[in-house]
Amino acid sequence: MLQFLVKRLIGFLFVLIGVTFITFLMGFLAPGDPIRTLLSEHFRPDLYAQLRHEYGLDLPWYQQYWNYVTHLLRFDFGLSFKEQDRPVWDLLKDGVPTTAELGLWALFLQIVIGVPVGVVSAIKSNSWIDTLNMGTMLTFFAIPSFVLAALVQVAIVWLDINTNLGWPVANWGNAWQYTWPDIQSKLLPILVLTAGGMGYFARVARTSMLEVLRQDYVRTARAKGMIERVVISRHALRNAMIPLVTVFGFSLGLIITSTFFIEELFNIPGIAQLTVTSITDRDYPVIQATVVLLAVTVVLGNLVADLLYAVVDPRIKVQ
Repeated sequence: MLQFLVKRLIGFLFVLIGVTFITFLMGFLAPGDPIRTLLSEHFRPDLYAQLRHEYGLDLPWYQQYWNYVTHLLRFDFGLSFKEQDRPVWDLLKDGVPTTAELGLWALFLQIVIGVPVGVVSAIKSNSWIDTLNMGTMLTFFAIPSFVLAALVQVAIVWLDINTNLGWPVANWGNAWQYTWPDIQSKLLPILVLTAGGMGYFARVARTSMLEVLRQDYVRTARAKGMIERVVISRHALRNAMIPLVTVFGFSLGLIITSTFFIEELFNIPGIAQLTVTSITDRDYPVIQATVVLLAVTVVLGNLVADLLYAVVDPRIKVQ
């Protein structure tokens, strides 16, 4: 078990090093000069040289990368090009909790809704319940999140006009607070982000459960007279969870990607808007910080998935 975790941690460390290096090179080799863009019509050679020195852009690329990595180890993402002398983390700190709340709630609902639906469909295989469940889940899975978001917003606007419902179609409310106005603002974005992943979890859960239910040890348990509920919960479900653990790490990356669309469409003040604006303004420190944060999130998600492997499959403990 310890050897398994050490190998994973070493692998994830190399992934993070690779992400930071590629992210740095993208900013270093990108066309244009961010300092000249920053100064615009206020360009002066002396001021230009001063700012390049302050940001360390007059150093060789390897020194710039070394400074970048050493600052990251101290959780220092540097200074913004556009917002002069303002730390990047100061720009991100308000958006990160909002983006994390949106993504975590969506992932939680995908699992607690999608997995049971898939398990029930496997148990009731080829019945009308299975057809209804999988038809619904496949529909949610097939519709892109940005299309579903637009359809939901149009429906809410129509209801507001015809019924005076007063339900908000944008904004987010206060991060990690759940008064009724906050819930109204958060519910639609979370459900839209949940929809596609929920269908994916349901399909994987059904396929995995069907395969397990056909195994000899399940037939033996039933032949011994064990009640069906015990057969499902004790013998089948745990083994069916192994592919779902793999899906967990993969789904975290999909949620992060979809979050950017949802935040833009619902005008949510997360890190997506700041990132898009930073790309336009060539504010490379903000872009680099966002990419690193998202990469760390995906890496940690996969690490959690590897830990869950050891819980679900005891064979990993002896490897």
